[in-house]
Amino acid sequence: MRPNLAKSFLACALLALTTAASAGLPAVNVKQAATLQSDGALLLDVRETHEYTQGHAPGSTLIPLGQLAQRLKELAPFKNKQVVLICRSGRRSQHATEILEAAGFSAAANIEGGMLAWQQAGLPVLTGAASR
Repeated sequence: MRPNLAKSFLACALLALTTAASAGLPAVNVKQAATLQSDGALLLDVRETHEYTQGHAPGSTLIPLGQLAQRLKELAPFKNKQVVLICRSGRRSQHATEILEAAGFSAAANIEGGMLAWQQAGLPVLTGAASR
């Protein structure tokens, strides 16, 4: 194969694998997430602190993705309750959903589109440091 054709083939194959791997993960849209949160679900933001302070969903809890595996004990009360995960676009929160599912969380769901979709939907956004 020519180098460019080989690169294109590899890129397509990786995209297909990524899509297939995430196909089975539970996901909700931002409106569903807001409703779940108002019904008592934990809204977990897995972005970095500086991203969170620039704008986050009210009532969300910040645990950056890089710290999630080490901080699972903090989430123990939600192991059998609904947890919805958000990041900027939905990619990091998708990975976080995988981490929670592997740790035995029974009702974790990724928020499709992340904070970009949240803001686009006109849902409330706060700025400033995490309150918890």
